[in-house]
Amino acid sequence: MTNSLLSPSTLPFGLPDYANLRDDDFREAIDRGMAEHLAELAVIASNTDPATVANVLEAWERSGSLLTRAMNAFWVAKSADTNDERDAIEEEFAPRLAQHEDAILLNPDLYRRLTELRRRADEGQVSLDDQEAHLLTEQIKDFERGGIALPENDQERLRELNTELATLATKYDQLLVAGRNAAGVLITDEAELDGLSADDRSAAREAAKQAGQDGWLITITNTTDQPALADLTNRAVRERVFRASTERGAKPGEHDTRGVLLAMTRLRDERARLLGFPHHAAYAAQDGCAGSTEAVNEILGRLGPAAFEIARARGQQLQAHLESIEPGARLEPWDWAYVERLLRAQEEVLDQGALRPYLELENVLTHGVFAAATALYGITFHRRDDLVGYTPDARVYEVREENGDVLGAVVIDPYTRPTKQGGAWMTSIVDQSHLLDDSPVVTNTCNFPPPAPGSPSLLSWDNVITLFHEFGHDLHGLLSDVRFPSCSGTAVPRDFVEFPSQVNEIWAFEPSLLADYAVHHETGEPMPPEWVEQLRDMAGKDTFGYAELLAACILDQAWHQTAAADLPADVEGVEAFERAALERAGVAHAPIPPRYRSTYFHHIFGGGYSAAYYSYLWSEIMDADTVAWFTEQGGLSRDAGEHFRRTLLAPGGSVEAMDSYRAFRGGDPDLSHLLKRIGAEQPPPAGQAPPAE
Repeated sequence: MTNSLLSPSTLPFGLPDYANLRDDDFREAIDRGMAEHLAELAVIASNTDPATVANVLEAWERSGSLLTRAMNAFWVAKSADTNDERDAIEEEFAPRLAQHEDAILLNPDLYRRLTELRRRADEGQVSLDDQEAHLLTEQIKDFERGGIALPENDQERLRELNTELATLATKYDQLLVAGRNAAGVLITDEAELDGLSADDRSAAREAAKQAGQDGWLITITNTTDQPALADLTNRAVRERVFRASTERGAKPGEHDTRGVLLAMTRLRDERARLLGFPHHAAYAAQDGCAGSTEAVNEILGRLGPAAFEIARARGQQLQAHLESIEPGARLEPWDWAYVERLLRAQEEVLDQGALRPYLELENVLTHGVFAAATALYGITFHRRDDLVGYTPDARVYEVREENGDVLGAVVIDPYTRPTKQGGAWMTSIVDQSHLLDDSPVVTNTCNFPPPAPGSPSLLSWDNVITLFHEFGHDLHGLLSDVRFPSCSGTAVPRDFVEFPSQVNEIWAFEPSLLADYAVHHETGEPMPPEWVEQLRDMAGKDTFGYAELLAACILDQAWHQTAAADLPADVEGVEAFERAALERAGVAHAPIPPRYRSTYFHHIFGGGYSAAYYSYLWSEIMDADTVAWFTEQGGLSRDAGEHFRRTLLAPGGSVEAMDSYRAFRGGDPDLSHLLKRIGAEQPPPAGQAPPAE
């Protein structure tokens, strides 16, 4: 068979021909793609003509098309549906891709072409428009952050560090997926499942069957907190599930991630110092909207203690209620969600479990997520059964503008599977670009429990928010309107990229949408209006969730602001390091552990969020400010959506991120809206959250 990745796809939207792709096709295309890319860049580097936009920037953006096509197709398939061969391909190419990037960023001739173009523009010999000027600035910055100014010996060590780190990140993620699958809790006595719905029991039965076991398997999600903890009445079973979650990767054995993460933090620290930064966190912050670790520490120091003060107060109420039903019991992390649900029922607050029959996936997707995008941006979604996604579960939708013009496509892959990475994410298969005349193709990949055979797919409210959140990323990619592919959509700073997705969550609470998408899957009755009102009141008021997020942010900064010499000497010190970091920050509260412990913190050790997990919090400042703006504009409307689209989503990474925010909002974000959201309107004094060197 011909390897279809070796030439541009002839399928609609440039979709890879997943139906006919073999894993060896990925390997061949990536290998040839790297060679072709370096050859194309060599032509740019050796060009003796005066530097122009056409022979530097445009030529650069056109280069590497085979590698980009192959890598985009591979990463989407690998992260969502891996196998031994795909794991082997990643293991083989991760260090080679790091070396490939170094071969570019440490090439003095390529850097010279960029600086020559900058000089000619400064002297008025070349005229640059705004997008060209921004791209040139960012490319030069990438070279300088990549070590181009280092002496040769230091450059060689930098190459070694980047290769080692890429290899370790791949190893960490492979251990993580295998460890999560192995951590599932097998229940053999159905009585121990008391509290779980019939649908959840059926799903657990099916999961056990798929794993070749007899009984009911409670699978483990990527976060510390587990969905089943809110429903299981058996306290001992809740503890088993919690410990299975938090002990992942933290014990000697085949799934132990501690040695890998310690090696990574040491190497990151060495690399940062080699590049002239005091630590890796400073290196990461320089490339974001925050700009410095001082700014990151200040916001964590303001919000961390405030959030935990509110959480501790709620914890005291939960403790009292727990004692009323189980005298002498002390509130533990495996109790929080369960007792919270009971107390909410007593307070006549909405029971989250009661929502599930009203939250059928297809209704939420079409009448909620898609409908919100139509109301805001005029775009519509049309199922393309003739197009094949990267797994049998994935479905492809054509996206059209209000006038009927085709805008792009989105691939939806909702269900968890043992071969899938944990969490939820958006990726781009094709980046929008006017230069290349490419329309965007994006994915929406979640880990919702698959329905039992013959049953509907019923979501939790958290699942609904996740779907809206990830679709916010999709919209950032779909509504991109830029010239250069490297600036498309979500190609923005890490602490800005989460902002549009968090804004999109607010439409889950919109009454006009809830009336259509939240209907009982059997009777067709709409969700009771008093429940809708309570959902709206609850928006942004998840005390537990906000506190666990902050704790994870602080752990991330602790690992990456600490000098290598002060890191744990061995794997046995990882837990003590975590505990000390949280205590110093004033956010150590046993019933609320961090959203991720270090041993399963994919974002910072397997993904691209090292020293940048604070992005979710930083973005939430802009999110809360933007929600206030939409409220002022009357909420869900085409006029408001069009302004948000044109000023903030469309520019992607073609301008400075905060410049696009100011163009949208007319100024910088106002922190008071976030403080009000979490119930801490009077901020405490600023303080240092993570440890200093």
